[in-house]
Amino acid sequence: MMNLPNKLTVLRMIMILPFVVFMLLPDLIPGGKWIALILFITASMTDWLDGYLARKYHLVTNFGKFMDPLADKLLVCAAMICLVETGKIPSWVVIVIISREFIISGFRLVASDNGVVIAASYWGKFKTVFQMFMIIFMIADLGGIFTLISQALMWIALALTIISLLDYLYKNKEVMKETK
Repeated sequence: MMNLPNKLTVLRMIMILPFVVFMLLPDLIPGGKWIALILFITASMTDWLDGYLARKYHLVTNFGKFMDPLADKLLVCAAMICLVETGKIPSWVVIVIISREFIISGFRLVASDNGVVIAASYWGKFKTVFQMFMIIFMIADLGGIFTLISQALMWIALALTIISLLDYLYKNKEVMKETK
């Protein structure tokens, strides 16, 4: 039977489809943009909650180790692609961010093949937090100072994306050496 943290991870993945629908078709239902925002915030909070519960109650599973980061990447990437579609973020920024995710995922696969587990770093966690706040501000699109804040968050998220990539590669450079 699936434990609560894993159920929250699956719920986060399920929430992506309605989130995307409301993001791309905000006039489908009055207040669609706000429904999308609530879905994104709720899904983002399940990311924190499932990790907290898994650690606190020793419910860490292989399913969770694999699916939790995948669910996070799917949520954030789907949101950023929708924001490109709605003209709120430049596509090149999203390409850099998504490229980092593919590089790190590939790096983790190579490490795993060599029997090494690469844990999430603080840089990666900060990157995710800033990306999520950036997305929240961009979806809300309140104008004025909030537009400035969302742009600042975008640049900080982009910088943290690059810093966290370099940090992963530097700290785990031994993984890339041939061991087999």
